[in-house]
Amino acid sequence: MKLTRLLLGLFLPPVGVFLTVGFGWTLMINILLTLLGWLPGSIHAIWVITKHGERMNREEGI
Repeated sequence: MKLTRLLLGLFLPPVGVFLTVGFGWTLMINILLTLLGWLPGSIHAIWVITKHGERMNREEGI
């Protein structure tokens, strides 16, 4: 599932962010960055997806 979210974050940044964190400020920021350009939106999406995965692993104690 993480690979799918990363690919979506690369090609459709808001979709990848939505599937990772849901609806909120992070998604709004990503939509704004994507409207400013595909590259900033993609970078932000990849960052959000990877940081969310790290945070979840840390909370589970892995």
